[in-house]
Amino acid sequence: MKLNYQKNIFFTLVKVISIVLIAGSIGLEVSNIYAVLTHTKVPSSLNPIFWIERFAMAIHFIEGIVAAFYAPSREKMPLQYGTYTFFVGTIGLLELFNKEEN
Repeated sequence: MKLNYQKNIFFTLVKVISIVLIAGSIGLEVSNIYAVLTHTKVPSSLNPIFWIERFAMAIHFIEGIVAAFYAPSREKMPLQYGTYTFFVGTIGLLELFNKEEN
């Protein structure tokens, strides 16, 4: 019982952190696109951060697609669960596939 409670707290913490980081990376990418459109110079020190956030968003996007594909067989709405999984990441997939096991 205590282990399940600790797992739920950990999952909640990871979900909150993931939502904040993905929202921040979306904002960072929008600001980068704006800088390119307005011919504003972006510091080159931010290039590694841009690549990390693009990689994370690509992985989350793939997880969202997988969740949307498998959601109907788990009686979930595909678009809604795919979006949820995009923001929370692997935890969303774990929750989706854990429902089948219970």
